[in-house]
Amino acid sequence: MALHAEAKMQPAPALTPMDRLTELLAPELADVERLLAERAASPVATIPDLSSYLIAAGGKRLRPVLTLASARAVGGKGSEAVNKLAAAVEFIHTATLLHDDVVDDSDLRRGKAAAKNVWGASASILVGDFLFARSFTLMTETRDLRILDILSRASCVIAEGEVRQLAALGQSELALGEYMAIVEAKTAALFEAAARAGAYTATNDDTVANAMGEYGRRLGRAFQIVDDLLDYGGLTAVIGKSVGDDFREGKITLPVIYARETGSAEDRKFWDRVMGDRDQHETDLAHAIHLIRASGAADRTLETAREEAAAARGALTRATPGEFRDQLALLADQTITRAF
Repeated sequence: MALHAEAKMQPAPALTPMDRLTELLAPELADVERLLAERAASPVATIPDLSSYLIAAGGKRLRPVLTLASARAVGGKGSEAVNKLAAAVEFIHTATLLHDDVVDDSDLRRGKAAAKNVWGASASILVGDFLFARSFTLMTETRDLRILDILSRASCVIAEGEVRQLAALGQSELALGEYMAIVEAKTAALFEAAARAGAYTATNDDTVANAMGEYGRRLGRAFQIVDDLLDYGGLTAVIGKSVGDDFREGKITLPVIYARETGSAEDRKFWDRVMGDRDQHETDLAHAIHLIRASGAADRTLETAREEAAAARGALTRATPGEFRDQLALLADQTITRAF
């Protein structure tokens, strides 16, 4: 009985910043989920079937949370407009995932077979286009041209980033600046747009909204850099997740750029073969992970992400003091700790 009583008294695990923000924003997020389900509806059966297959799989809803929390962090109290904006942001993100899986020929998404493996590549692309269109319907319903301008521009940048990344495949000597431009376009642009547009639903102060946009941009850069490191197992000695997708696809990311930069002539020949020529053998991924860790590239990559996260926290000085600002600062830290 004593052991049972002691077990019952164990404290609950501490909430992560993302968990806490989700808790604080629960009513708004419930409305966002309703909007996602309603606006994905269509008399063309394939559209709701395919879109709900991915949307219902969940995901972190990081971008809608960022949209809603940015509004609250500058004094917003929640509104129909910001909920519609958050749903529009998630539709844009979902559309890019559908397109990405076709371009990258990915087999899995959120632990399930990729939609293109169930419905085919053409249906995935066309439903992605439908979701993009739905996102613009929701944007116009906010009745704010600033929001429409911000997200329409971001959508163009994201599409450019996709093409830019495709053109960079197999470039074993990809320049650091080109890699960061791809990160900026593919990931940071939507984070920035979500945070800036979210802020505009609650303030007309351009300085404040731009600061929140800078927070989102820097957070997105840190998030993607850490994701790229996690594809090589992060900093953990024992890999607890599936890794190697970027390696197999020939995507040159920051860990590879740093490892190649500091490696020997033999190491550079290895990177040229596996990433440039795409001549990959069974043991090559393990050797790539070894080189990234042994060369210090993993630590260096994480340090670059830390710098971005610090810049994100610094941008929050324009936000209103309170729990939303505090949790957004902690969210930047959580982005980094995922690497361990």
